[in-house]
Amino acid sequence: MSKNSSRTPGRHFLHIPGPTPLPDRVLRAMDTPIIDHRGPEFSKLTKRCLEGIKTIFKTTNPVIIYTATGTGAWEAALVNTLSPGDKVLMVETGQFATQWKNMAEKLGLKTEFIKTDWRVGADPDAIEARLKDDKEHEIKAVCVLHNETATGCLSPIAEVRKAIDRSGHPALFLVDTISSLASTDYRHDEWGVDVTVGGAQKGLMLPPGMSFNAISDKALAAAKNSELPKSFWAWDDMITMNKQGFFPYTPATQMLQGLAVAIDMLHEEGLDNVFSRHDRLAEATRRAIRAWGLEIICRDPKYYSPTITAILMPEGHDADAFRALALEQFNISYGASFGPFAGKMFRIGHLGDTNELMLLGALAATEMSLAIAGIPHKKGGVQAAMDYFVAVAARAARAAAE
Repeated sequence: MSKNSSRTPGRHFLHIPGPTPLPDRVLRAMDTPIIDHRGPEFSKLTKRCLEGIKTIFKTTNPVIIYTATGTGAWEAALVNTLSPGDKVLMVETGQFATQWKNMAEKLGLKTEFIKTDWRVGADPDAIEARLKDDKEHEIKAVCVLHNETATGCLSPIAEVRKAIDRSGHPALFLVDTISSLASTDYRHDEWGVDVTVGGAQKGLMLPPGMSFNAISDKALAAAKNSELPKSFWAWDDMITMNKQGFFPYTPATQMLQGLAVAIDMLHEEGLDNVFSRHDRLAEATRRAIRAWGLEIICRDPKYYSPTITAILMPEGHDADAFRALALEQFNISYGASFGPFAGKMFRIGHLGDTNELMLLGALAATEMSLAIAGIPHKKGGVQAAMDYFVAVAARAARAAAE
């Protein structure tokens, strides 16, 4: 490309782990005239979204929709259930677990962190052991990220619930699903979660600016005694107005238009099919990385994320310089690195409205960028991903013919 070119042809390959590419149907749904957010048409839209989002969290209880990013929904989960000085038990799965912990401390809560090396998910046994030691029940909540976006480690939420139950501890169970919701199996009611935090800009295929709290009966009861200050985040005001199809304040009207369509699209594909698609894309990505001879940050396969894979760079090579080169050469964006891995890894997002060919394009750009950057690797990562996709398709064809 000549130096005076001001246009980059083709599409940008957005492979950060969110925000994710927006489907055309969602964009079109949002590109409509504003309607009265106190009128009957809007009430119908609100009720459609409130009922629809329950099917994504797999709950029959209320789901609060906030005009805020997931960080806001983090705060809402804490301030609606806890009081100043309460102790919360959290797991250091990575950067975002650390940020949630920091928020809790700023709100006046006492935090206890179960340490990890950022390369695994939450260990149910460690949580159970700590709760059993808490004879006085000082711990009021256990907070876990379902999927740590910073490292690509998925935590076994159903197993954590069982661990809490085995301990006989009454602590609330709060879970962040911001980078897993609508991308991998999640069951708010069945898994006994008290507050589930979600965000719109990843598996739900929307722009940033909308987030969620799915709430259990136990959490609603706790909210009656919570003494942390809240106004914008207050559940009671939201639930009262939501029953009529409205909000206590002006909501993100166009985001709700998009949400209604995104929920329709997920069910048209079928949630189980959505989850299987994400599993395929993740496995293909991991096979490519292994073929290149590079290392996956998540070191235990039982914690592998279906939505994002983090790749460790060989010693002496700068991940940020690599990301900049790939963006310049092939118009592809990867996720940045944090904490102890700052400058040492990059992240490939493979979630949202993404398919096999889109991922193969991203993997091809990655393999070419590795070569241009002079990073030690083997060729054949893209071929390994293709071989996997072919094998999966062949199995599916045989099964359909039987």
